[in-house]
Amino acid sequence: MTELSGSSGHLFDSGCPDTWVYVLRLADDALIYAQRLAEWIASAPQLEEDVALGNIALDQLGQARSLLTYAGAAEGAGRDEDALAYFRDERDFVNAQIFELGRGDFGFTVARMLVAAAYQWELYSRLQHSTDETLAAVAAKAVKEVDYHRDHATQWALRLGDGTEESHARLQAGLDSLWPYVAELFESDDLVASLAAGGIAVDPAELEEPTLAYVEGVLAEATLRPPQTDVRHSGGRRGVHTELMGFLLAEMQHLARSHPGARW
Repeated sequence: MTELSGSSGHLFDSGCPDTWVYVLRLADDALIYAQRLAEWIASAPQLEEDVALGNIALDQLGQARSLLTYAGAAEGAGRDEDALAYFRDERDFVNAQIFELGRGDFGFTVARMLVAAAYQWELYSRLQHSTDETLAAVAAKAVKEVDYHRDHATQWALRLGDGTEESHARLQAGLDSLWPYVAELFESDDLVASLAAGGIAVDPAELEEPTLAYVEGVLAEATLRPPQTDVRHSGGRRGVHTELMGFLLAEMQHLARSHPGARW
């Protein structure tokens, strides 16, 4: 197996259509999203929301830890969750770009939380029936967590969308800026299609209709309009990221890289 970082190349040079690559995609989504959500702790508009967003971030981090541990074991190169989280370079992360976008204002965060939770609920609802027992177990726990995330995001979307003129405008602006990144969540490729055919993975293309139906139903109730755009940003699954990713990783990985092997 080809080394995945450094001078010898990146993940996509290995040519290994293994389950661990799919698992790593799910893990990176959760890990990077957890980092963004955690930025709201002590900055949310209400003290209770500091706690709520912190708990949602912890749920995502817990999912990431389970998935990273499994990805490392399945890869068979001796890398544990810490090695995968803290000692990979930017091009080796395979999260969808929507999760790395900057924190933005609270309207943007609610917009992203609504889309992400709707997507993850559809994903884990299906993945809990995977023929891979580990993935099925992770999904069975995660679907209960993201069910709460989806409800929480829905309540905030209704409150902001059908609230004041200012709250309505901010949430609509958040949705509009987020929307060009949504389609990447539903992109498929040969790897995931093969794993889905074997009952291991869930083909993300199957999740687009139910995810968007849920989101658009909430938007209609919240007096918001579904965004329209011809722009589709993509590349995260291939290790191509926005300029924001490097700054996020610098903050997230700094301590571990400054003190490699440290224990506390």
